Amino acid sequence: MEQSPHIALLPSPGMGHFIPMVEFAKRLTLQHNFSTTLIVPDPGPNVKLQKAFLEALPKERGMSYILLPPPNLNAFEFDLKFEVRMAITISRSLPSIRDVLNSLAAATNLVALVVDFFGTHAFDVAREFDVPPYMLFPSTSMSLSLFLHLPELDAKVSCQYKDLPEPFHIPGCRIPLHGKDFPEPVQDRNSISYQLVLNNVKMYRMAEGIIVNSFEELEGGVIKALRDKVFQNPPVYPVGPLVQTDHISISSSPFEKWLDDQPLGSVLFICFGSLKSLSHAQLHELAFGIETSQKRFLWVFRSPKYSNDERVSSSTFLPEGFVERTKGRGFIMSDWAPQARILRHGSTGGFLTHCGWNSALESIVNGVPMIAWPLGAEQRMNAVMLSEDLKIVLWPKANEDGDGLVGRVAIANVVKNLMEEGEERKQICERMRDLKDAAAKVVSREGSSTNSMLKLISKWKQNVGDL
Repeated sequence: MEQSPHIALLPSPGMGHFIPMVEFAKRLTLQHNFSTTLIVPDPGPNVKLQKAFLEALPKERGMSYILLPPPNLNAFEFDLKFEVRMAITISRSLPSIRDVLNSLAAATNLVALVVDFFGTHAFDVAREFDVPPYMLFPSTSMSLSLFLHLPELDAKVSCQYKDLPEPFHIPGCRIPLHGKDFPEPVQDRNSISYQLVLNNVKMYRMAEGIIVNSFEELEGGVIKALRDKVFQNPPVYPVGPLVQTDHISISSSPFEKWLDDQPLGSVLFICFGSLKSLSHAQLHELAFGIETSQKRFLWVFRSPKYSNDERVSSSTFLPEGFVERTKGRGFIMSDWAPQARILRHGSTGGFLTHCGWNSALESIVNGVPMIAWPLGAEQRMNAVMLSEDLKIVLWPKANEDGDGLVGRVAIANVVKNLMEEGEERKQICERMRDLKDAAAKVVSREGSSTNSMLKLISKWKQNVGDL
């Protein structure tokens, strides 16, 4: 049996959950001499990208991974919403997870299993081998607090949350949260997604601890409330920011040469993540707004999905002549892009983002001001926090005529306000620089996230003596 403590980690298939889990495993291995094994469920459409990340792991330092076989999913389950499909994938993979934990318990000093918040069904499997289960929550402490209070809300409220007349006050949060800004999976209380989330969050309290991808200088009030023994939460360990610290190799990167040729801070980076895309009509409004702003842009373009999940070229959906009219001033990429690398580049001066928490943290770590464009999941909730509390994003609003579109004039105005020198940009950039400095400080030797990590590690090392 190997001597170093060993941690097994079970990410969910989605990239927004996968990346922070990988980065947490790297921190354990490279900074604290743990050995780790990532137990990777079938990632579905992200298989090539996830394998590229896994192949780049420093295996010689004690990191390993095991790819689980794809579970049996019927046609109906493939058509379910992504979060439901993720949970079903992990649930159907429990026999394979049990086999892996059995092998690791026999061959290593296995001291903990860390799961993503869709992997709580694996808690029971961990306890079969006397392995303490932990959860890595990949989003904000604000979201975690809301989810922990969800069973109480569910019992008290009879209407849909969006119809609540009064906002919900999350303990420790400086801003109230309206029901319409709750995460997308809980908006329809009659849906499978809602029941899944509700059942899942009831299991959160079975964890020995909850590791949060945030930090005290960002969400100090909420983190303090989560640690309050009155709420009887498991111990909370804020160890963020867990963001991509390096990148997989890219043989050809013409976007980098283009960025190198642009003035410092002049480029608006546009990326909506890997799951959702805009409608045809909204793409047109966005394109016309970007064109009207006359600002430089790098756009990771994803065409609207069809039922067969095929994608077509950007020219099919962008306004006629858009590419030609913006030639030299704009650069369009398809599908995946090395986001962390682009945000680190000196020419990147703004980020139009869906407000996924990975994206928001990467922007904060690199000091890049943002335009919020939430699409789903908990992104609207993130946008509320980033705009109303931290005040580091601008958020264009939809038309008042009820079509739900953000118009080209509003888009052009918000882009110019973010990218042009002026009082609004100045104030956002000052707050962003403060958060960038704080994000660097918390993971330094005496930083709050480092101290939180050390408390967790000390607890795990004590478990070695109990084996």
